[in-house]
Amino acid sequence: MISIKKYAAIDIGSNAMRLLITNIVEQEGKETQFNKSALIRVPIRLGQDAFTVGEITTENIDRMVDAMVAFKLLMKVYKVDKYKACATSAMREAYNGKEVAAIIQEKSEIAIDIIDGKQEAAIIASSDLHNFIATDKTYLYVDVGGGSTEFSLFADGKMVASKSFKNGTVRLLNEMVNEVVWQEIEKWITTNCEPYENITLIGSGGNINKLFKLSGKQQDKPLSFLYLNSQYQYLNSLTYEQRIAELGLNTDRADVIIPATRIYLNAMKWSGARHIYVPKIGLSDGIVKALYYGTI
Repeated sequence: MISIKKYAAIDIGSNAMRLLITNIVEQEGKETQFNKSALIRVPIRLGQDAFTVGEITTENIDRMVDAMVAFKLLMKVYKVDKYKACATSAMREAYNGKEVAAIIQEKSEIAIDIIDGKQEAAIIASSDLHNFIATDKTYLYVDVGGGSTEFSLFADGKMVASKSFKNGTVRLLNEMVNEVVWQEIEKWITTNCEPYENITLIGSGGNINKLFKLSGKQQDKPLSFLYLNSQYQYLNSLTYEQRIAELGLNTDRADVIIPATRIYLNAMKWSGARHIYVPKIGLSDGIVKALYYGTI
C-alpha cells in the first residue's frame, strides 16, 4: 500500500520568500520519502527594511501580500494537504512584524509563525541532515541567511552545540555587522570545535547552493577551502553587472553571494575544516519534516 501526501512550507527570509511543495510517499516497510515537487522563490528583500529602518515598508507589505495570495492559490492548485509558514530574522526584528503578519493573514488566510534563531536552527536540523552525518565524524553545519547565520556542531551523530548569530548577507551588505560579532562567532566555533579533530563543514542556503552549482561537482562531492577561497577572489574581481551577465546570477543573488562566501570561509578557517559538503536542504525542507513528524 502506497500513500502520497502533499505538504508545503513557506519560508519568509530576509532576502527572499520561498514556497516549497513536497510529495510525501509512505510505503509499508520502507522509509518515508520526501520528494520536492515545486519550489517558488520571490526576491523580496525584507532585511533591507528591517535592519536599516526597523520596519517593513508599505511597498514591501503589498508585495508580500501579493506573494502570499499567489502561494495560497498555488497550494490550492497543487492540492496541498497541510502547510506551515515561518518567518525569520527580518520579520522578528521589524517593529511592525506582527502587524504585517496580521495583515497577511487577513488578506491571504495564511498564518505566519515568527520564529527565533534557536527554533530556526532546530527546524533546519530536522531536515534531511541526518542522511549526511556519519556517526564516526564531526561536522559543523552552517546555514547562512540574510539576517542571521545558524551554526550547529554534530559529533557521534548527535547535535552537541548550536547557536544563531546576527550576521547575515543583507546585514553585511549594509555594513551592520561590527567586529565584535565576528569575534563572538570565532570564539564560539574555536571553543566548541577544539575537542574534535578533522571537522567537516556542511553548508546550506541559496548562496552556497549556487556556488556548488557553479563548480559543476556531483552532489556527493565536497568543495575544498582552496576552491571556495579562489571563487571568493574571483567574485570580488567582477562587478555586480558582470556577476549577472557572466555567471547568470539573479539580481538579488549577485550582491549577497560575496558576504555569504566570506561567512563560510571564516567558519572553515576557525573550525579547521578543509572541505564543505552542500546538500540541498534548508529551512523550508525542515518545516515540511517538522510538520510531518508533528514537532512544529
